[in-house]
Order: sequence, then C-alpha cells, then structure tokens
Amino acid sequence: MQTPSKSEAVRLASIANELRVWIIDMLEEAKSGHPGGSLSAIDIITALWFRDMRGADPRVPAADRDRFILSKGHAVPALYAVLAKKGFIGVDELKTLRRTGSRLQGHPDRVRMPIVEASTGSLGQGLSVAQGLALGFKLDGKTSRVYCLIGDGELQEGQIWEAMMSAPKFELSNLCVILDANNGQIDGHVSEVMPIEPIAEKWRAFGWHVVEINGHDMEQILEALQGARELEKDGGKKPVFILARTVKGKGVSFMENKIEWHGAAPKAEDAKRAREELAKLQNGGHKHG
Repeated sequence: MQTPSKSEAVRLASIANELRVWIIDMLEEAKSGHPGGSLSAIDIITALWFRDMRGADPRVPAADRDRFILSKGHAVPALYAVLAKKGFIGVDELKTLRRTGSRLQGHPDRVRMPIVEASTGSLGQGLSVAQGLALGFKLDGKTSRVYCLIGDGELQEGQIWEAMMSAPKFELSNLCVILDANNGQIDGHVSEVMPIEPIAEKWRAFGWHVVEINGHDMEQILEALQGARELEKDGGKKPVFILARTVKGKGVSFMENKIEWHGAAPKAEDAKRAREELAKLQNGGHKHG
C-alpha cells in the first residue's frame, strides 16, 4: 500500500465531515442516540473503511478481507453513515435509525444486519471478539487483519485488560486496536469517573506496540494505520495499539467536550445550527485537528 498523500488525507477528511452531517440528521430523525462519541470516531472509521482495510466490502469472500469490530457500539451511527456512503446500505435507510423493526438499531445487531461483524454495545466485549478473530486467522494461516475501535470509558472494563494481556502472548500482529480517547462517558469525564492514565505506558507494559496520534488529523490516522500494517509485514509480532486523542462531539462547537451530548439527540434547532457549522467547516477546507 502506497504512503498516503496529503490530497488523499484532505479527501477523506472531507468525507468524514460530510458524514458528520449525516450523523446529525440520523439522530435528529430518531430523537435519540449518541452524537458525542459518533462525532469523535468518524474520522477514524472513515480512514479504515475508505482506505486502510483490505476488501472492506461484505460481498468479498470472508477469507480474503479484513474485519472491523466497533466495540463502543453506541457510536454505531458513524458506522452506518460510512456503510451508506460506500453503498452497502441505502442513504434513505439512515432515516430508520432506532425504529422498531429497523436493521439500524442503536447498537450493532449482526442478526438483523450481517454487514456488521459482531453485535456490540455491552462495553468491554468487542476486544475479546476481535482477538478471537485475529487468533483464528493466525491458526488458519490467513492474512486478514482485524481492527477494533474501543472507547476510553470502556477501558474501565476488566475484560478489556484480560484481552490486553493475552493478545501479545499469542503474537497477534494482525490485531490493531484504536482507542477513541475523547475523555467522556455518560457519567462525566473519564479522568474524573475512573482515571485510566497513563494509557500509553500501560499498553506498552502489557506488550503492545503503541502509537499516539491526534485522532482528528487524517494524515496522522492514515500514517498510523499504514504503520501497523507494515509492522506485521516486516515480521513484527506485537499487536498494535493506536491511542487516538479525540474531542467528544468534534465539529459541532456546542457539543465539543460537553458530557450532556454523550447520549442526547439534537432537537430541530440544534441540528440546524450543527449543520450550518459543519457546512462552514467543509467549505473552508480543513485537515481536522
């Protein structure tokens, strides 16, 4: 895979910003959902699905493609927006978010929507699923990689630490974990509810290869993801942990770093203001961060 160019980073950042509008639209229509974590994660998910993941298409034979596990399942509006943009689901279907009978539930539902790899949302479990997939690929001699996006509030769960400890033992160099470190959870700031720092040092102590980036700088995101892939290609045996420092509610000024927007849908006037801000950001050109 070629080194990402600046123009490609700009293109992907523009897509992510467009999808921020779709997230706002979805949540306004549903009148419920989680804007804060969806907006903080969309740059990362866009980079994965539009560039880094090999065969990021559910129609590609399972043995030949990479996998994505959204462990912080409440941020699924970001994933739905990406799937719609890539054409896997219809854009009109986004309007059915959280409706009774819809495939687009408030957390990923693999039974209703096989496009997603796992039903997640019970925090702490997604990394174990991702690790199981990665280990299976290793045992079967497959080259597929597994990406898992977790939240920093989620990092308070004990099951995460068990998976952190065992992945290096099994030398899962095909596993890449990205932490959406926006310092926000439903009860308040992560640093106040249950401090988890120093994050990077802890993951290194558990045997992971650690990279720290600005999770809204598309160039940094692309470079970190490519670096993780090249580390395995060059014979590295460690799983990779990308510590992405992000802003909860990124792109919408009145949502940024505001805990109250963790799980509150925008009303009509809020959505209108958010769309106006995002339009200005899009028209002005940006690299995020």
